[in-house]
Formats: sequence, C-alpha cells, structure tokens
Amino acid sequence: MASYRVDDDYDYLFKLVLIGDSGVGKSNLLSRFTRNEFNLESKSTIGVEFATRTLNVDGKIIKAQIWDTAGQERYRAITSAYYRGSVGALLVYDVTRRTSFENVERWLKELRQHTDPNIVVMLVGNKSDLRHLVTVSEDDGKALAERETLFFMETSALDSTNVENAFSEVLKQIYRFVSRKAIETGEDASSSVPSRREKIDLGDASSRRRSGCCST
Repeated sequence: MASYRVDDDYDYLFKLVLIGDSGVGKSNLLSRFTRNEFNLESKSTIGVEFATRTLNVDGKIIKAQIWDTAGQERYRAITSAYYRGSVGALLVYDVTRRTSFENVERWLKELRQHTDPNIVVMLVGNKSDLRHLVTVSEDDGKALAERETLFFMETSALDSTNVENAFSEVLKQIYRFVSRKAIETGEDASSSVPSRREKIDLGDASSRRRSGCCST
C-alpha cells in the first residue's frame, strides 16, 4: 500500500492519536481515512496499531502517522509511550452512547497530562448515521468543545461523513501553528520547513530538530 512506502517524500511528519472509549469507532475512522475501508465486524483493538496517509496542506506535503489504541482500561499501561510526541488528537465518542460522551473529560485530562499544551484536539462525535439512536445531540458536543477550546465535528465512519474533514482540519491547524511559530522566532520561509523526513514537535521552533514527534 502506497501509504506505507518508506521512500515517499514529505515536508512534515505529524503524529496523531485516536483516543476515546472502546467501541466508539476509532479503528474504523482510521481505516476509512487511510484506506477508505469500513469493517462492520471490527473487533476491539488489542494494544496499538498505526497507519499513515500523506496530504497536501498549503502546498506542503504532510505525512500523518495516526496511532490507534484500545479504549479498555486494562490497556492503560501503554499510555505514556502512546502519547509521546503526538501533536494532534481526535477524541472520539459515540453519539448513541451517552457514557462515551461523559467520559470525554477524563480522556481529555489524560491527554493533557501526557502531551504538549499546544496539541490540536478535535472532539469527534462518531456514528452520526444512526440518527434514530442518538443520545448526545450535536449541540451537546459543540458546547463541550467550546468549553474546553476544542475543534468539533460529527462523523460517520460507515458512510464517510466528515471523516476526511476531521483529520484534514487537525493537520491544517498543526501545520499553521508550526508555521506561525517559525515566523515568530524569526525564521525565514525556507527555513521554517524542516529537511525531508524530519519529524515535528510542537515545542519551541528552535528545538524541532532535537525532538522528533514519533520517537520512542
């Protein structure tokens, strides 16, 4: 598959993480975005999986490395390694399961404990195709996102609604943050883009070459 080639060129490599309760559809969001696939028989993720996809953002080639982990409590021991170096997150709940929405703040607290304060977070209400089963309104999601200063979208991995938009918006916001950071620190346009195959950190622009986003 092309997204797994080791010789592809890119200007930035951003690590994104998918978090949220088990069963909210994180794995299907990942497979829909990276492979345009959906599996109705999808089982809970065991441990960690990741996939990649390359996009063009403002004329730059952005490679997203997207990590997906199990939402079950028994896998929480992998937390630190999972979050390390991530510059964006999709915090997913199921619009038909109120408890998954109620747990968002716990996930958000954990995310903020393990990541850079500038991480870009998209709150995602998944399974929007199941309108007759909705227990969390779009207004509820918007209100929480506004309160916590998050981006927000409702998606459906099943019918592809807003899946592309959700991931793309996170990547655009990360890129624009990094670009602004470079300008603020006095770097010219050419030096604001790291050399090919360089990983990105959201910290001080001058530290980008010391701290890769996906190092373990």
